[in-house]
Amino acid sequence: MMTTQSSSASQAAPSSPIATERRALFSQLEREAPFDLAIIGGGATGLGLALDAANRGYSVVLIEAADFAKGTSSRSTKLVHGGVRYLAQGNISLVVEALHERATLLHNAPHLARALSFVMPCYRFWEQPFYGLGLLMYDLLAGRRSLGRTRFHGVAATQSALPNINTKGLKGSVQYWDGQFDDARLAIGLARTAAQQGATLINYCRAVELLHDAENHVNGILAQDVETGLPYTIQAKCVVNATGVWVDEIRHLDDEARGEKSQTMVAPSQGVHVVVDGDFLPGDQALIVPHTSDGRVLFAVPWLGKVILGTTDTPRQDLSLEPEAFQEELAFILREAGQYLHRAPTRADIKSIWVGLRPLVKPPTDAAGNTKKISREHTVLVSPGHLVTVTGGKWTTYRAMAQDVLKHCIDAKLLKEKNPCSTEQLLLVGAQSGQPVEHSMHERPGLAAYGDEGDFVSSLPGSEQQLGGGLTVAMVRFAVRYEYARTVEDVLARRSRLLFLDARLAGAIAPTVSAIVHEETGRDPELAAFMVLAAHYTHLPQSGT
Repeated sequence: MMTTQSSSASQAAPSSPIATERRALFSQLEREAPFDLAIIGGGATGLGLALDAANRGYSVVLIEAADFAKGTSSRSTKLVHGGVRYLAQGNISLVVEALHERATLLHNAPHLARALSFVMPCYRFWEQPFYGLGLLMYDLLAGRRSLGRTRFHGVAATQSALPNINTKGLKGSVQYWDGQFDDARLAIGLARTAAQQGATLINYCRAVELLHDAENHVNGILAQDVETGLPYTIQAKCVVNATGVWVDEIRHLDDEARGEKSQTMVAPSQGVHVVVDGDFLPGDQALIVPHTSDGRVLFAVPWLGKVILGTTDTPRQDLSLEPEAFQEELAFILREAGQYLHRAPTRADIKSIWVGLRPLVKPPTDAAGNTKKISREHTVLVSPGHLVTVTGGKWTTYRAMAQDVLKHCIDAKLLKEKNPCSTEQLLLVGAQSGQPVEHSMHERPGLAAYGDEGDFVSSLPGSEQQLGGGLTVAMVRFAVRYEYARTVEDVLARRSRLLFLDARLAGAIAPTVSAIVHEETGRDPELAAFMVLAAHYTHLPQSGT
């Protein structure tokens, strides 16, 4: 049996990264034996599952219709949190699990995830003891996995921690610790680590149809290369639908093949994020308001040299890859931020605005006609046709979700039990040398985000040619050669985070990036489409839209 890695030193960094040449990836699909596991969806859930399964010794293929983490998984609030809100609900087991996973993620990817101090300003006399008591319980539950002690601050210390805080009526604050990360780069790290373990992962490869055997059980996928239109037949013992807010589309393919009517299980909700310059919240501590004027939570989070303001929680019916913010959502964020920041951000200060869709889960009606309430936690279902569907949950617990999905696959006898899960100590690419490179997530982006691969990136042509926003020509080449990047958007939205940080700057350097991507791939890098997208990230909704 495979042994669990017990220390960082047991994982030596490879001599060089694994190339992600597209023709070679597709050649891996042309095999006679079925894969043990085929995964549809390249977000946090699917990628985490691919890594866990490959690490246990299963043969794994994952396909993604767009780019890895194109949807929800690149549009989070960038927080690795232990689920402090669950304390109010009395759901202690969820808090304990999330705290455990928070510590694991920070350990396994120290170049992409770091501890973050949150300061909660208090303007009413009861807020400090009320919120402080809950956060002290949070510390207690974290135990040895705690990232720092909860502290109570007076007005002066609060001003020192949050220099731009509105001091009118300020009574003090409560400081506690959680984590933050680079979601899209962590997704790419999961993909590349899964490839190290033997998994085959292909972006821009769409699931067109589910294949069924004579008993109407799913036994594969008819896939299509989005770039060439060529079809590929993928045989698999077990197929997992991990497409996030889009899981119902894949479930419909399964139900339709069996002549059954599909029930919707996802009720999407969108969260809007606004990015402004770092001087709106100087320093390295985040601001959290647990209860705004209309009962929502507001964050101001320093991230990669900028500040993220958000977020909202608004029901949404359409499932666009690039959702629009509603005018009232933008107004809410700016209005509430203005209540707590002495210098209030305005529409003119916005560098980028982006929206993520959350898959809130409503499990299908059971045989007795009962419907469970909508949940923010993950759900795993195995259909009569043996399609396994997973959706819901959050980035922090992606690893635990993968364990749960594989347990369902094994319990349903779709997979034979192999080695136990050992991803808890499995360091991701960039952290495998035994000498981790730590990256302060509030600092401007740079070479530290590559961890112990930084020297390799620097060895590529163009390492001294700065393009803007911390991006070099060498980083673009690395993205194409080793990180699955195919388009300008892949590079500027998810390998670099510049589109999310400063959409106008991203648009300005896009032609240069396009030329490099074309040189590396020989294909159209879709510059025109990116320029439209960059304009979308600076478009501010008007009243009545």
